[in-house]
Amino acid sequence: MDKISSSGSNSSDRSSGSNESNESLLMDKELLVSQPLEDYHPLSCIPLNSSSQNSKKDSIQNRLSNIFYTKSSKVAETASMNVTALTKQHMTRAAHLSGNGGTVASLMAKTKQVQLSYVIHDYSSHSGTYHPQNIMVNKPTQQASRWSSGLHDHEQYITIKLDKPAVARTITFGKFHKGHVCNLKEFKVYGGMDPKEEMIEILHHGLKNDTEPETFVLKNQHGNMIFPVRYLKIVPLSAFGANFNYSIWYVGVRGTNQENIIQRVCAEYENFKETETTRLCLKYFRQKNMMDVFHILRNRTGVELEHPLISDLHRCLVVDANFTAAEQVLHTVYQRNMYKPYSDSVKYTPIWKQIQASNEDGEAPCARGGHQMCIDVQDRMIYILGGWDGKQDLSDFWCYNILENRWSLLSIDTRIQGGPSPRSCHKICFDPASRSIFVLGRYVESPPSAGQTLDSDFYRYYIESNQWLKINESTSKAGGPELIYDHQMCIDPEVDSTPSISGRATGSLNDDAKLCAAIDSIGLKQNSSLLKSRVGHSMLFDQRNKSLYVFAGQRGKDYLSDLYRYQVNKDIVTEIAQDYSKDAGPDASFTQRATIDEDLQELYVLSGYMRNSGGDIVRNTLWVYSIEKNEWQKVFQNENRDSECWTRISKFEPGPRFAHQMVYDPVSKKQYIFGGNPGDNLDTTKRLDDFWELVLSKPDPSSILQKSFYMIRMQKLKELCSKVCDKQRHHSDEDNDDTMIALDYLRNHVEPVVNHENESESNEFHQICANLCLLQTLNDDNEQNDGRDLFVYDIIKSEDTLYMERTKLFEKLLAYIPQDMKEPSGKLTNAVKMKPWGPKAHMLIMATAAFLPYTVSAALAFLVAGQIKPKPHSLAERALVPHYLLACGVKLF
Repeated sequence: MDKISSSGSNSSDRSSGSNESNESLLMDKELLVSQPLEDYHPLSCIPLNSSSQNSKKDSIQNRLSNIFYTKSSKVAETASMNVTALTKQHMTRAAHLSGNGGTVASLMAKTKQVQLSYVIHDYSSHSGTYHPQNIMVNKPTQQASRWSSGLHDHEQYITIKLDKPAVARTITFGKFHKGHVCNLKEFKVYGGMDPKEEMIEILHHGLKNDTEPETFVLKNQHGNMIFPVRYLKIVPLSAFGANFNYSIWYVGVRGTNQENIIQRVCAEYENFKETETTRLCLKYFRQKNMMDVFHILRNRTGVELEHPLISDLHRCLVVDANFTAAEQVLHTVYQRNMYKPYSDSVKYTPIWKQIQASNEDGEAPCARGGHQMCIDVQDRMIYILGGWDGKQDLSDFWCYNILENRWSLLSIDTRIQGGPSPRSCHKICFDPASRSIFVLGRYVESPPSAGQTLDSDFYRYYIESNQWLKINESTSKAGGPELIYDHQMCIDPEVDSTPSISGRATGSLNDDAKLCAAIDSIGLKQNSSLLKSRVGHSMLFDQRNKSLYVFAGQRGKDYLSDLYRYQVNKDIVTEIAQDYSKDAGPDASFTQRATIDEDLQELYVLSGYMRNSGGDIVRNTLWVYSIEKNEWQKVFQNENRDSECWTRISKFEPGPRFAHQMVYDPVSKKQYIFGGNPGDNLDTTKRLDDFWELVLSKPDPSSILQKSFYMIRMQKLKELCSKVCDKQRHHSDEDNDDTMIALDYLRNHVEPVVNHENESESNEFHQICANLCLLQTLNDDNEQNDGRDLFVYDIIKSEDTLYMERTKLFEKLLAYIPQDMKEPSGKLTNAVKMKPWGPKAHMLIMATAAFLPYTVSAALAFLVAGQIKPKPHSLAERALVPHYLLACGVKLF
C-alpha cells in the first residue's frame, strides 16, 4: 500500500635425551600429506609413549601424548566447529581408557535428567520488592513473585550458580497467569565454569506473551565435546512493552550432575584446554619466527598445529618464500574441496548498481509507489504497470529490455487498448506458459469517492499479440473475491492459468473467509485456520517443490513475522515460524518485497514499513532465508537518514523506501528494484523513480583459489620490487635487469589473476604498476638520483619485515580453510593479565620447563627468580613460557 502518510622429568634426563627424543618424534611428512583428507586430525599421527619419555601419570607431557585420534567425518560436516577433531579424540580416548561402556554422550543419553538446584550469584539491578530470589519459586498467580530489573537497557542480567558442576540441558521459564508487558520478548543465556571469564552463549530465543511455561534446549556441546557449566547468566534483550523493565517469573534448570559422568566431562574439558594451550603456543612461536622453540614443543608434546597441507603451505610461503610451491599446495587444497565449507557458510555481499536507461525519446517511468512489476525470464523483459505518483493513480505500461538496457512505453494509458483503468496497490503476475500477464485488484478510498466503483475487474495481457482481455467485469459475481488491494497473487504454469491470491477486501480489514476462499483457487481443502488473513504480506510459489510460502504483513494493528508453507500436492499447511524475529530473523513489517530462487532454495526479503518501539519506521534491510537450513541472514541495511546523507550515498545504494517493487532473474541471479515511497514527512507526495540492480556475491571455490593466487603473486611482486630497490641503492651505476623481470612478472602472472571488479584489488594493482613504472623511469634518468634514493628507501624491506608480511598473508589465506584443519583462532597474548605473578604461576612455569632443553629451563629459572631481565630475542624471551602458562586460562570460545 502506498497511499499512507603438571611437572616433567629431571633436567639431566632432558639434557641427555633431548636430541634422541626429538628425532624419534619427527613425523614422515610425505606420509602425512598423502593421508586421505577425511582421516586427518591434528593428533592423528602421535606415536605411543615410549620408555624414553617421562612415564609419570600426572605430567602434562604424558597426558597430552596419550591422546590419539580416530577417523573424522568429512570436512564439510566439521568445518562449522572449532577443532572438532580434538574434541572427538578426547571422548574416544576417554571412553577407551575408562572401559565403562562408551563415550560421555552415550552415557548421558542413558541418564535421566534431574532438576538442578541453584542460588542467585549476581544480578544487575532490581526494582522494589521484585528481588531475583523470586525466580527460584514458581507462583504464577502472584504478581510480586518475579524479578524485575531496575532499568531498561541491555546491561541487565541475572547470574545463577548451580550447587555443583553439571551439564545443563534445558531451561524453563514460568509466567504470570496473564499476559504481561514485561515478559521477555528476546533474551540470551550464557554458561560457563567461571563468571569472571567469557562465558559461552548457549541460548538465544524469546518467550511468547501468554500464560504457558516455555522450555528451551540449552547448547551443551562444543563440536563433539560436552562441556560442564557451574554458572548460567540470563540477559534480557527486549520486553513486549516498549520502554518497560524486564521481568522473569520463574526459572528452572534440568540436566545431568551424576558424579561419575561430570568427572569425565570435566576431565575431557581440561584435556581440551591443555591441548588448545599447546597449539596456541605453537602458533605464537611460529608467528615470531622462533622455530627452534616451535619444533621442541611440538616434538615433545606430539601435538600437531594443523593439517600437514597447511604446514607445507607455511613452509613454502613464509619460511622458504617459494611462492610457486605455495600455489601448488593451494591447488591441492582446492582439489580436495577444502574451500567448499567456507564458500557455503560465508555471508553474501550486496553489490548495488543504479541503472540509467530510457527509451528512444529519452523517457523512462516517472516516480511512483504502489505500482507493480513482473519479469519474463525467457525474453529478459521486466514490465511495470500503474502506481501512485503522489497525487494520482497511473495507467501507463512500460517494458524494460535487460539485454539492451532500454525502456519501451507500451501504453501511455492502458484504457485506450481496452486494458485496466488507473490503479495502485494492485497485483500482476506473469504466466510463462501462455506468455501473458494477469492484473487484479486496486486501491479505493473508503468510503469511495464520487465516480468510483467497487467492481473487482480482472484483466489479462497477451504479450505476443499486444492485446488486453477483460476476463471478468466483477470477480465477486463470478464466485471470486471482492475488490481487493495489498494482496498477493502467484501462478503455477504447469497446472493451469488460474492465479492464487490473498489480501484485503475493500471495506473489510480482517476477513478470514475471504482469505480462505482465495486460497481455494489452488485447491486448498485442509482447514486453513493456521493462515490468518493479512495485508501487505508476501507470497511466493516454489514451482519445483509445489510449495507456497506466505509470511509477514499486517493484521489489524499487528505487524506479523510468521512464516507458513503450503504443500499444494499434499494439501498440507505447515507453520515454519510463529515469530522468526526471535530466531535472528527480520523484524515484523509489511509491504516488504520478496523473491525466491528455486535452485538455491532461498527467499530474498527487502523490508519496507516496519514496526519499532519508538514508532513506525522506513528501513532498507535485505534478508536471505535458507529453506533447507531454516536460517535467516541479514546482508544489507540502511535507515531513513537526513537528506544530506542520502545526497552523498544515493549513487551507491538505494535509500529506504516502501511500496516499491522487486523482481528476480534466476538466470543472472540479479534482483531489480524500482521506485517506492521514501516516507518523507516533509513532502508526503514525494515518490521515487530510481532503478537498481542488485547482485548478492558469494565466492565459490574457484574464485577463492584465484584470490589466493592474486595475494601470493602480489607478495612475490612486492619482494621483487624490494630486491630491485636494494640493488639500486648499493649498485646505482650498474645495469639492473631485475626491474624488467618484475615488470614481466606483473604483466604475465599478476594481471591475469586480478579481479578488476573488486575496487580495492584493482587499486592495489594499479598502484604497484605505477611504482614499477616510476622506478624504471628513475633508473633511466641519471639526474634523478636523489629522487630515486628517496623512492627506493620506502620500498626496501628487511628479511624480518618480509617474514612478518608473509606471515600475515598466510593468515589471510587461512580464512578460507575449515577451522578444525588450521591453527587455533585465538591469540596467546590475550591470556596475559596485568597482575603480578603469584605462587601458582611460578609453580606452573617451572612445571612447564619439562618441555624445554636444560639451557632454556635454567634461563627460565633465573627469570622467575628475578635474576635476569630478558632482552629482545634473548633466550628467555624465545622460550616465552610465561605466555604459554598463562594461556591455560585462554578464552576458548
